[in-house]
Amino acid sequence: MKTIDDIIKAAAAAGATTLAVAAAQEPSVIEAAHAAYTKGIARPIIVGDLAAVAAAAAKANEGKGVDISAFELIPAKDIYQAAAIAVGLVRDGKADIIMKGIIDTAPLLKAVLNKETGINVGRLACHVAVIQVPTYHKLFVLSDGGLNIAPDLSCFVDIINSAVSVSKVLGVKVPKVALLAAVEKVYPDKMPCTATAALLTQMNRRGQIKGCIVDGPFGLDNSISAESARIKGIVSEVAGDADVLIAPDIEAGNILYKCLLDLAQAKGAGIVMGAAKPVVLPSRADTAETKLASIALAALVGRNIG
Repeated sequence: MKTIDDIIKAAAAAGATTLAVAAAQEPSVIEAAHAAYTKGIARPIIVGDLAAVAAAAAKANEGKGVDISAFELIPAKDIYQAAAIAVGLVRDGKADIIMKGIIDTAPLLKAVLNKETGINVGRLACHVAVIQVPTYHKLFVLSDGGLNIAPDLSCFVDIINSAVSVSKVLGVKVPKVALLAAVEKVYPDKMPCTATAALLTQMNRRGQIKGCIVDGPFGLDNSISAESARIKGIVSEVAGDADVLIAPDIEAGNILYKCLLDLAQAKGAGIVMGAAKPVVLPSRADTAETKLASIALAALVGRNIG
């Protein structure tokens, strides 16, 4: 797949999946769920304050409203009950993926990752984004800009594995993973993330991280620019052609993600990996277009994990 639109088309071609939306009473969420329904990507189950849901549906589509009469509607007294119901639908096989509505990330993920009532499978939860930017020659995956503040070595292994699994769903057979830093050399005392990148690279070469090619540390420029890598004398299969960018911490990942979408005319889709099924966890500031793309990505990935 080469574009975000390719993801949407592939999800539509694969047939509708069932989407449980927790606390769905927000216009752009309803709009995205409706778009996913009309394109044949998802069958939405709307969970929340039904009066507020109806009001949000009326406000959607720039005030023109959307018709949600074909959706299954389940009342919930508050956001916490909405999260529990939506997660329960996936746990019981009545829905395939979950989407965040007007609810904070923490209570939704608490319900998702609950060991007794959720869909926790013992893996690290992490945010994985797919980005299409005019200045790069292909789609790439970026992680983690949303959940893990300062990952340690074992966390990075899980983050890489999740990002690689998404890249493979996009059609990349052996994803090239670039470990980002401010520099390309290892400075263990002053820049610990560079030492972590070197360790992860060696783990990959020894077969401890499989199904991909990992290299780093790299600056962003030589991760995505072959000319930059050439100028700096970097010889690597990954340099200049990365399929996956792994940020050193949440600040770098979050700033890069938002910079791409808000300043670089990028299109994006984002999901949370690590549970039994993907979670669509958009920012409230994300457009309905980004939310639709995220639903489509979750639908495709959900068919390939679990």
